[in-house]
Amino acid sequence: MPIARDVKMLLRREEGFGLIELIMAMVMLNVGILAIVASFNSGAVALKRASHISTASALADQQMEGYRALLYSQIGLDTGQISSLDNTYKCDRALGASCPNAVASCSSTTCADNTVPTLTCGSANQCLATRTVSGATSPDAYQYRIDSYILYKTETDGRQLKQITVVVRDATLPSKTFTRLTSTFDRTVSS
Repeated sequence: MPIARDVKMLLRREEGFGLIELIMAMVMLNVGILAIVASFNSGAVALKRASHISTASALADQQMEGYRALLYSQIGLDTGQISSLDNTYKCDRALGASCPNAVASCSSTTCADNTVPTLTCGSANQCLATRTVSGATSPDAYQYRIDSYILYKTETDGRQLKQITVVVRDATLPSKTFTRLTSTFDRTVSS
C-alpha cells in the first residue's frame, strides 16, 4: 500500500493550484473588461446619433424660421428646381404614398390641393426644394440634406393654406431621416 499513500500525498499538495486560479481570474476579468468596452462603444454611437438629431432639428427650425419671415405670397419653391428633383425627394410621405410622386406645380393665387406653389426666386434658401449643408455652413461639419415640401391645402371653410414640411436627412445616405417639421401658413394671418 505504499503506492496509495504516495498518491494521497500527491493529491494533498497544492503546487500549480495558484496558476489555475490566476488563469480563471484573468478569463473572468477579460469578460468584464470586454463588456465595459462594448458599452462604451454603443454609448459613443448613441451620442453621435443624438448629436446629429439635435443639429438636424436646429437646421429644420432655422429653415422654418426662414419661411415664417416671409409673407404668404412669397412662400414657394423655385420653378427651376422642380423639374430636377430626385426620387429621394419625390418618394417622401409629405407628397403622398406613391414612389415616385408626381410634383404638380402652380403659380396662380388659387391652386388645387397638393400642388406646389412656384416662384421665380433664385437661390434663396427659402426657395430651394432641396439643399445640402456641409463643411463651414454646417454646425458640426457633417453633411445634412434639407428638403422643403410646400403644398396647398384647403380648409373646410374654403380658405387655402400652405403646408410646409422640412425634412433633414443624412446627405451621404438620404434614406436616413434625422428630423421632420411641419407647419401651416394661412393667408388671412400674413399677406
